Amino acid sequence: MRTPARIEPRLLGQMTKRRIVDVLRARGPSSRAEIVRETGISAPTISKAVGSLLEAGLLEESDSPSTTTVGRPGRPLMLATKTSHVIGVVLDADRIRTVTAGLDGALHDETVDERATPESYAELLDAVVDMLTPVLTSEINVQGIGISTPGLTDQVRQEVVLSPNLPCTNGRSPSTDLQARLGVPCWLVRETHALCLAERMQGRARALDDFVMLDGGAGLGIGVVQRGELLHGHRGLAGELGHVTVEPDGIRCGCGNVGCLETRATDHALLRDASRTLGRALDPRELIEILTTPSAERDAIAGDVDRVTTWLAVAIAAAINLFNPRAVFVHARWPRARADLFDAVRERALERALLPTATHCPIQFASATKLHGAVAGGLQRLFDQQTH
Repeated sequence: MRTPARIEPRLLGQMTKRRIVDVLRARGPSSRAEIVRETGISAPTISKAVGSLLEAGLLEESDSPSTTTVGRPGRPLMLATKTSHVIGVVLDADRIRTVTAGLDGALHDETVDERATPESYAELLDAVVDMLTPVLTSEINVQGIGISTPGLTDQVRQEVVLSPNLPCTNGRSPSTDLQARLGVPCWLVRETHALCLAERMQGRARALDDFVMLDGGAGLGIGVVQRGELLHGHRGLAGELGHVTVEPDGIRCGCGNVGCLETRATDHALLRDASRTLGRALDPRELIEILTTPSAERDAIAGDVDRVTTWLAVAIAAAINLFNPRAVFVHARWPRARADLFDAVRERALERALLPTATHCPIQFASATKLHGAVAGGLQRLFDQQTH
């Protein structure tokens, strides 16, 4: 007779701690009794796990007693916002941004710092260290740092495999190198994955287990969540829709190939084409101003806008046809300039997607930013580390 497998006490404790974190993420501050009811786990087991999480600095007890608990009111538990923090670092093609946040993921907007992205990897590390040193030398208890970066990343080795839009990081591990210099746990998270985590943690995807995040900024990447889990593929490199060839004789891409979809369907693509049409180099803010203000220049770049609209729609339709998601979230700047721009993108995407797949798949803007993504990526790794 086969002996049933036993769940080791240590594994049970880890599972309980993770369930507590998940409940507090979903419900907000909750009493021990409420967590027991929500999880179905015994009160002594919950109490032991809560003690461990409080000791680790992941939870805090509210000063206000619970108003929903029957009987003697208890002090609600919450993810730490006063005693522990995380830092989010966004590495992007044109700028670096940093922010601090509580373990509930809420950003401390007053701590946002921003600098132009240096050309060399050594200068990039120096800039991040310089930006974070004032925070790390303060009395704030930083539990970890999430680092969002564009391109392909090997999540196991914590290494950038290929970043066409931030090539100085190729073959490098910003998380390992920054952790050595800062003395704080650092985790590298692929930009599109970070955006998915943020949208699911705090944005419009809270109730969704299947969705696609399409990032059309400097490059074109997608993150895919299926059955509540990120789609990683072998070595975590799945989802590079932007490097599908759409024009065999097209523009050379930063990846070295020619005619990639990302050369046609992004913020950068429209900025490049509009600059060429107007005969002067535009920056992103100038482009948005042109798109929002009736003028001869706006009329002049109408053809450029129309082409990028079509290519972005092609990308969205491809994502819908490939992954059959419950929703598609788009992270791009230029379609936000006017409502009619995104309306056109959505309409063309639905025209090109297969009807049975697209019928019940809303296409909408992402509500989470890249700063939210870096923080969410850091929190995910922190909670994984502390509860496994």
